[in-house]
Amino acid sequence: MSETRFGKDLDKSTREEGEIFAPRFNADGLITAVAVDADTKRVLMVAHMNAEALAKTLETGEAHYWSRSRNELWHKGATSGQIQRVEEMRVDCDQDAIEMRVRVSGDGNCCHTGRRSCFYRRVSMDESGKPRLTKTDMAFTG
Repeated sequence: MSETRFGKDLDKSTREEGEIFAPRFNADGLITAVAVDADTKRVLMVAHMNAEALAKTLETGEAHYWSRSRNELWHKGATSGQIQRVEEMRVDCDQDAIEMRVRVSGDGNCCHTGRRSCFYRRVSMDESGKPRLTKTDMAFTG
């Protein structure tokens, strides 16, 4: 599958206000994808999709991503059971980022660390003005 499956690049007005889905993949053939909990609207994870992953997501209703570290298509939850069922998909104004409202099966977690969200640390400044990380929640237990 290729990017040609989706609409061609459009003029600014049509891209921003029209009804044609024409995702803008970067030079590496990827688009940023943000998975958000369908109920709480909390960001669960950020990943990337290539044209094949996006097409599979649309076809199956389950999130597929492109793993940059493994250099392969990745069906989220295929091994962990944390399948993300897409309830709604949105595209940003210039169509270079995707937001998916998802419901997660299995234990309900999305992060490989066992947490509900990959965003479990807050950045704050210490007394000396250096940034530091503080955990905001622990592993989801039930």
